[in-house]
Amino acid sequence: MSDRYIAAIEIGSSKIRGGVGLADAAGHLDVVAVEEEKLTGRVRYGCIQNVDVSNTILRICERLEGYPRVEPRKIKGIYVSLGGRSMVSELVDVSTHFSSEMEITGQIIEELKEKAAKQVPDGYDVAEVVPVKFSVDNKSVSNPVGSYGTNVSASMLVIVCATSVKRMIRRVVNERLGYEICGYVTRPTAEAALVLSEEEKRLGCMLVDFGAETTTVAIYKDGAPVYVATLPMGSRNISLDLVALNHTEERAEEIKKVSGNAMPLEGQRRQGADGIDYTEVNNYIHARAAEIVSNILAQIEYAGLKPQSLPKGIVIVGAGGRLRGFSELLEQHSKLKVRQGSPSNMVRISDGAIHAAENTDIIAVLAGAAQMPPKECFEQPASAESENDAPGNRGDYEEMYGDRDKETTKGRDNGKDDDFTPEPTPKRISIFQRMRDRLAGAFGGEGETFDDDNE
Repeated sequence: MSDRYIAAIEIGSSKIRGGVGLADAAGHLDVVAVEEEKLTGRVRYGCIQNVDVSNTILRICERLEGYPRVEPRKIKGIYVSLGGRSMVSELVDVSTHFSSEMEITGQIIEELKEKAAKQVPDGYDVAEVVPVKFSVDNKSVSNPVGSYGTNVSASMLVIVCATSVKRMIRRVVNERLGYEICGYVTRPTAEAALVLSEEEKRLGCMLVDFGAETTTVAIYKDGAPVYVATLPMGSRNISLDLVALNHTEERAEEIKKVSGNAMPLEGQRRQGADGIDYTEVNNYIHARAAEIVSNILAQIEYAGLKPQSLPKGIVIVGAGGRLRGFSELLEQHSKLKVRQGSPSNMVRISDGAIHAAENTDIIAVLAGAAQMPPKECFEQPASAESENDAPGNRGDYEEMYGDRDKETTKGRDNGKDDDFTPEPTPKRISIFQRMRDRLAGAFGGEGETFDDDNE
């Protein structure tokens, strides 16, 4: 298979990022373009609230199409990331029995994943099913494919999100913009694949994505994710605290980024030339950051583990993690080593203006899409026979292909989700609901609802 261009969108609470990458036959990625726009209010806790966000996505896609290595191709489909407050996980045990000894094939493993996906309660969509461990005839195996036996069992991590998340993505991307949704990429596992080493995943570590309104935790052990949860608080909570010091939210955000410190020096007062008492500012920052750290570390216990089970420590990604002193505060409270995550050398970044660590989310989505079954994200003039062809005349291209905005039904997915659409089982008493209740209570959940349409 020849190289293919991939387009992806990462929808966050404070911004939307889009990217284009070039993937070869082996799935190796070259990131060629990244664009972003800031948001206010239209996405809350990772779920789209207002379909006018489509205008932002369209502007990003148009700018991506203008890059020299992308032009004159036009985007017709995109991969979309999945995340947000409703994302949680559960370990599900499944098995299958055969009347006689037979070879375990990849198809049998896929059937087990589908069986695990069906154990999700009503109101959720499956984001991803990740195998954690297998056994064949009660003997543990790392890879059952090719083994022979009469019984195969598996423990699967089923990661889910509220149905409203995909529903709103379809309304914006597919129905309003006319783009095909080529696939969904689960952001926590995609980021883990990008920034964690095999040794970290095998020995045990925690990945923390500290975002604007949510903080996602993914815990890895023995080479696989064993726990994923999203906390409904992020770095914006710190900015909102500073508003109480008579600052606008925009000014509070600037103060936090430029002069804030989650580990202020005790007993030292600092008065800025701008008249701001930064001692008071940093005391506010420290208090909220400590609360966030406490709730991050509580996830280790909720996963049924102890800090000693994670000898490779904690890896942080996300803009919130770059707050001065936050890594040190997390290290102090956890007694674990903490490092900032950035894309591994499994991806190449062609544009020197793209800062890898600051764009980990969209790079991870592109890298995850590169590993999925190939789908065409772009259309191009028939005369363009290779990626090295001259860009050509955009006016001729538009005459050839017409106005994409008029083709609003192109790529319509008819309201269907991905291959893992679960059958509702409303009578099931699930850990998902207990998880959501626990998270709601942990953050003063009175008045804070987890209703799907309010996420």
